[in-house]
Amino acid sequence: MIDVIALDADDTLWHNETLYSITQKRFRDLLARYDQGYGTQQALYETEMQNLEYYGYGIKSFTLSMIETAIKLTGGRILASEVQEILDLAKEMLNAPVQLMDQVEEVIHELAASYRLMLITKGDLLDQETKLARSGLGGYFRHVEIVAAKSVEVYASLLEKHQIPPERFLMVGNSLRSDVLPVVALGAQAVHIPYPLTWVHEDVQTPKAPSMGYVELKHIGLLPKYVERLR
Repeated sequence: MIDVIALDADDTLWHNETLYSITQKRFRDLLARYDQGYGTQQALYETEMQNLEYYGYGIKSFTLSMIETAIKLTGGRILASEVQEILDLAKEMLNAPVQLMDQVEEVIHELAASYRLMLITKGDLLDQETKLARSGLGGYFRHVEIVAAKSVEVYASLLEKHQIPPERFLMVGNSLRSDVLPVVALGAQAVHIPYPLTWVHEDVQTPKAPSMGYVELKHIGLLPKYVERLR
């Protein structure tokens, strides 16, 4: 039986990757002035991967990677005014309205009546805290954990911290790499809800079979019925 349901935030409760995708296009357009539009996406991704250990995840680290990529691809010719454009893009992202996924509010309200809900998400602390506050969902979660990364060790530490047996824990998220496979490795259960746009870093090729210890649902509206079946 499940006692605690944990949910990821970005692209599980609210849209996030679409915001990054729009900003990446505007970034490519900016560098096109230097005939650097082609290959910008890959260069930015490589810079992000190199910077993960220094900056972690989130809009602020993404911004620093955009600036570094722009300097590299333009050979240092990028103007201060254009760096300001990148900073303005970041501020727009940080101030963008929180757009909940369809049926999220109804589902969270229903689940909170019967289960302890947790939010487990990665990224910048201030950014995620303010998004949660603006989403209107904060009051439903008994526990909120904003972590630098998601791994077997991190989930194990959280389960120990909140005294949750793995067999009574269910994690729900859009990323196999971050939300599903580490949890299954601990003997807990997981639900994968794919999002149309997924950051390349989160892609994982793995069989989708019941024996893997998780299920895939088309949308979050199906979650309450699935949880009831687990009873």
